Amino acid sequence: MIVGLISDTHGMVRPEVWRAFTGVELILHAGDVGGRHVIDELALIAPVLAVAGNTDLDDEVRLPHAIEQVCAGLRVHVSHGHEVGRPSAENLLARYPADIIVFGHTHRPLVQFDGRRLVVNPGAAGPRRFNVTPTVARLTIDSGDPTVDIVRLSR
Repeated sequence: MIVGLISDTHGMVRPEVWRAFTGVELILHAGDVGGRHVIDELALIAPVLAVAGNTDLDDEVRLPHAIEQVCAGLRVHVSHGHEVGRPSAENLLARYPADIIVFGHTHRPLVQFDGRRLVVNPGAAGPRRFNVTPTVARLTIDSGDPTVDIVRLSR
C-alpha cells in the first residue's frame, strides 16, 4: 500500500503534488489545510482523510483533531502535533500508541524509527515559509514494513 502524506498546505496545492502522489491509494493530511478546495483537489488524486491544524479555525471545513486509520495492517495516527506543545518524535510516541504517527505543524520533514514504531512529518507543502523547501512524503507499507520517502516540491 502506498499512502501520500501531506501537511501545512495553508490553502495551496502545488502542481508538483500530483506527480509526487502518482499511484497513492490514500492521502493523509496532517492539518493546516486552509480550505475545502484543498481537500477537493487532493481527492481527485486519491481518497483523503484530513485533520484540523491550529490555523483551521473557520467553519468551512469541519475536521477532526485526530484520525486513527488501519493501513495494510498497521495502525496509523494522524494529528497536527500542536496538541502536544512543541511536537517531537519522543513526545508523540509517548502520547500515541499507534504503529505509525503522522504529524505536521513544524513545517520540517522528519522520519524517525523508534524500534518498531515510525514517526513522520511530511513537512509543509503550502506557501514557502521559514526558509524550508516544500515537501510531501510517500509512505509504503509492504508486508507490514513501512518505508518513507520525502519528496521535495518546487523551491
